[in-house]
Amino acid sequence: MPVRVVSLAGHSGAGKTTLAEALLFRSGAILRAGRVEDGTAHSDHTEAEKAHGFSIQTGVLRLTHAQTSVTVLDTPGYADFVREIRGGIRAADTAAVVVSALGGVEVGTERVWATADRFEMPRLIVVNKMDRERADFFAVLADLRASLKGPVAAAWLPLGQGADFAGVVNVLTGEASPPQATPPALGAALREAREALTDAIVETDDDLMARYLEGEEVGAEELQAAFWRAVHAGTLYPVLPVSAQSGVGVDVLLDLMVRGLRSARERGPLTGVDGQTREPLPDAPFSARVWRVSVDPFVGKLAYVRVWSGTLRPGDTVRNTTQGTEMRVTHLYVPGGKDLTEVPELPAGSIGVLTKLPELHAGDTLADPAHPMQYDPLWLPDPAHTLAIVPLTRADEDRLGAALARLREEDPTLVYSREPQTGEQLLSGMGEMHLNIAVEKLAALGVNVRTSPPRIPYRETIHAPCEAQGKHRKQSGGHGQYGDCRIRIEPGEGFAFRSAVVGGAIPGKYLPSIEKGVQDAMQKGSLAGYPLQDVHVTVLDGSYHDVDSSDIAFRTAGSLALKNALDGARPGLLEPVYQLRVRAPASLTGDLISDLQTRRARVQGMDTSGTVITVTATVPQAELQTYSADLRSLTGDRGAFSVKPHGYQPVPEHLARKIIEARKGELAGA
Repeated sequence: MPVRVVSLAGHSGAGKTTLAEALLFRSGAILRAGRVEDGTAHSDHTEAEKAHGFSIQTGVLRLTHAQTSVTVLDTPGYADFVREIRGGIRAADTAAVVVSALGGVEVGTERVWATADRFEMPRLIVVNKMDRERADFFAVLADLRASLKGPVAAAWLPLGQGADFAGVVNVLTGEASPPQATPPALGAALREAREALTDAIVETDDDLMARYLEGEEVGAEELQAAFWRAVHAGTLYPVLPVSAQSGVGVDVLLDLMVRGLRSARERGPLTGVDGQTREPLPDAPFSARVWRVSVDPFVGKLAYVRVWSGTLRPGDTVRNTTQGTEMRVTHLYVPGGKDLTEVPELPAGSIGVLTKLPELHAGDTLADPAHPMQYDPLWLPDPAHTLAIVPLTRADEDRLGAALARLREEDPTLVYSREPQTGEQLLSGMGEMHLNIAVEKLAALGVNVRTSPPRIPYRETIHAPCEAQGKHRKQSGGHGQYGDCRIRIEPGEGFAFRSAVVGGAIPGKYLPSIEKGVQDAMQKGSLAGYPLQDVHVTVLDGSYHDVDSSDIAFRTAGSLALKNALDGARPGLLEPVYQLRVRAPASLTGDLISDLQTRRARVQGMDTSGTVITVTATVPQAELQTYSADLRSLTGDRGAFSVKPHGYQPVPEHLARKIIEARKGELAGA
């Protein structure tokens, strides 16, 4: 039986899960479509998804239509779950990009489109929610053409919109589904769409293009055949209006998936990181990629694999070429919603599940040991939001490490770390929602934590050169302690230490001890006790005692010298700065910039692509503590952002005074 693996992808709220339910129902895979609102959707089956009412992980659904097996990967819409989104798209052969008839192209649309572009995936565009009030297919179509790279063309038009949406009409043939008369008012739009689609089709075929330009009429059957070839090859992206809620247009979508989208076998050779290739055929050497991992409380770790070539059977030994290990596979399953069905083999093109193999991780490549190869790993962005976490009890603290390890098995975009300066335990992820759900999962595992914004790891520096002496002398009977040095400190990038001592005033063997003493003192600056950075130190002079001088004495002297020099070096406070990249509808540009200005941001650039704008700026970390939630509110959930460290910058004087006072109070009460 032919196989199709299709990823449903798009912005949150476009109705992907409801559409997946409609596809299952219309194909006869289920007797009744589930509802996201009721927690009965087959794709959103976890307790967290039922509680929140949106997809958190990629659901795997199976159906059969026109003697073809179709695996539908229902990916989340929120950018917080980027690992699931990219993993689901990467595991498919084609993508169905779902957009709302009310919202059109949004940030999530652009995001999944770029991912599909990266993997050169054929795709189709589904304009969902055509039965809603204010639905406007033609406005969305114009938005798609303006915003998305590639040949986008309407292949079907809606028969009515909003409450009047009653069907779709094929632009090339004029046939309506379900059968009905085409309203005369649609005539002009249909002629315009047919002309645009014809132009898009002939541009994909050199022979047709030559004949078309010469004025030769292209027959309807020939044009239709060229249309299917173009969709199949990914050189034309057809647009189809549907309503997942009412089911109108869903039958046409099923036909389009089966007839227009490429099969696993037709994908073409697959190339590994070392240049090796595999044909996506059942009799080729075996290769697969683990595209997601989850942990079932009863079964244990579930490794979801996409078999790219060959056939995997129980008892086979495979090589994990990513980790450099070999393992024996005992049981094979295919997923369908929350259920697993054991199967005797997983041929090329299959989405399967392997169990009881704890050493497997998302992104690992599996291959025939006799024909090893490795596919490139799944690229994931850096975390964008961080919370400090504190276990509530000693028992929670004891269980935290194991629970976090389990969460990170499922979701490697979660990052756990300890900030050395503040001593806080930090949990980082893709956004506020991502981390809130991670905390809920920890609670479900019996680990309760309190969360708060992380403390800002401020630093101190100097703005002027200064010289000072540090002398340590102690006599208490027997050998005493004597160390004496004079140093100059001055602003400079990073830390540098050098000696300008002449005439043997300080033996060279004591210079490393002075440097250690200086670095000891740099751990606590003179303003508020924050670490000192960007200081260059030169040892100018000093003295020593033949008997009483020692490494510890000169280390103490070096520390005293730096402390004495700080007051005259105009110390200042520094704060960490991040580079922010935010994407949102271009219509919100003014609001975005105004908001960034209140955060002391320095805008570096703006780039508009279609209806989406990308703003790049540097922003102090202290001003990003609530940005995830604030951006969601500002853009109506249509914005996304990423951050990465961008160094330190001086804190404005009026803010520095408040920070220093608060810090001194904190240290006094410690």
